[in-house]
Amino acid sequence: MNDKYLSIKDLNAYIKSMFDENLFLRKVYLKGEISNFKNHTRGHLYFTLKDDTSRISAVMFYSSAITLNFKPEDGMNVLVEGRISTYPSAGTYQIYVDKMEVDGLGALYIEFEKLKEKLSKEGLFADAHKKPIPKIPKRVGIITAPTGAAIKDILSTIARRFPATETILFPALVQGRDAAPDIVRQIKEADSGKYALDVLIVGRGGGSIEDLWAFNEEIVARAIYDAKTPIISAVGHEVDFTIADFVADLRAPTPTGAAEMAVPTVSEIIHIIDTYKIRTNEFMANFLHKSQLRLNNIKNAYILKNPLSLYEIKEQKLDNMLDSLNNFIHKMLENYSLRLNSIKSSYVLKNPMALYQVKQEKLEFFEKVLYSSIKNIILKSDHNYKMLVNTLKLVNPLGILEKGYSLVTKDKKVIKSSKDLKVNDQIHVRLHAGEFDATIKKIN
Repeated sequence: MNDKYLSIKDLNAYIKSMFDENLFLRKVYLKGEISNFKNHTRGHLYFTLKDDTSRISAVMFYSSAITLNFKPEDGMNVLVEGRISTYPSAGTYQIYVDKMEVDGLGALYIEFEKLKEKLSKEGLFADAHKKPIPKIPKRVGIITAPTGAAIKDILSTIARRFPATETILFPALVQGRDAAPDIVRQIKEADSGKYALDVLIVGRGGGSIEDLWAFNEEIVARAIYDAKTPIISAVGHEVDFTIADFVADLRAPTPTGAAEMAVPTVSEIIHIIDTYKIRTNEFMANFLHKSQLRLNNIKNAYILKNPLSLYEIKEQKLDNMLDSLNNFIHKMLENYSLRLNSIKSSYVLKNPMALYQVKQEKLEFFEKVLYSSIKNIILKSDHNYKMLVNTLKLVNPLGILEKGYSLVTKDKKVIKSSKDLKVNDQIHVRLHAGEFDATIKKIN
């Protein structure tokens, strides 16, 4: 009875073989949204792919995951390539992913984030590089498409708000493959200095992320950053953000908003002028009031009413200075007089020979000390010399010849043993008094 029952392991193995042998399941292409994403410590990626109504488990092993150029996250739409098989231990089927890339707009978003991070690290978004927008520009440059709602909105807004401002259009492509180079060319032209622009508006109307992509190009960002003219970015609608918005000196939510930021209204100018008038009148009133107070103080000053008092004060000060000077001179003269009397009564002036006698006694004393020192040095040196001579005599090898010994050499070598000689050898003999040569006749 039990032979007809399969084990779960065998059943799952059978089902797995059916999946693996199916040609349609060996190479499957899916698109969906990532959920339940988990990055294993060993580098394997586990997640679920889902669409509006269904889902499937997915795994991407480390050997394939290292080829990804983006970081998968929950909610990301992706395109995957892989094979369908089962996981026998759990009895579930899943897709084993070999390749994965971001789907559609997600790829553009990743490219946008990469460039944004790169330029941010380089400092292109820093507030320190932002140039102020002039309050009352005389001439405004506009880089956008020559036709469309954007240019109409900008021109009408400037004309309505501040008609005294002159506008210059630099027509450019704002969409498509050639748009970014054309925008860069027009930025450089407008910023060349030939047009004396006070501010430059760069932008276009709304659209999809693909339509606005020219303003996310790196060359456009660097052209805006390098421009000397203050630039207002006006790309798309308020919810649209581009790289140009971050680099520009000021970001406007719409082209119309850029025009409003670029120029004031006539009423605003009138209000500013009225404010300056009020401030000027208040300043002049305060200045005149303070000047009047100073004039009254001067008029009521004691000096003007009694000018001789100033002279009297100076006279009294002069008297005090003269008294101080006289006292100082008298004191100095007294000090010099005391010093002169002290010198006159000194022992040296009354008996000048006493100074000579003191010096003479010192000289005689030093002569005796010097003579005694020299004598001691000579005696000590003579004693040392005699000791050295006696030492040399004791160690002199020729001194022993005085006792009757002789020094025998052969070929200038001292003979110490008869073994060093043979018959008929020529030798040299040195005595205490004289020397001679000899020939060996016999050796004992």
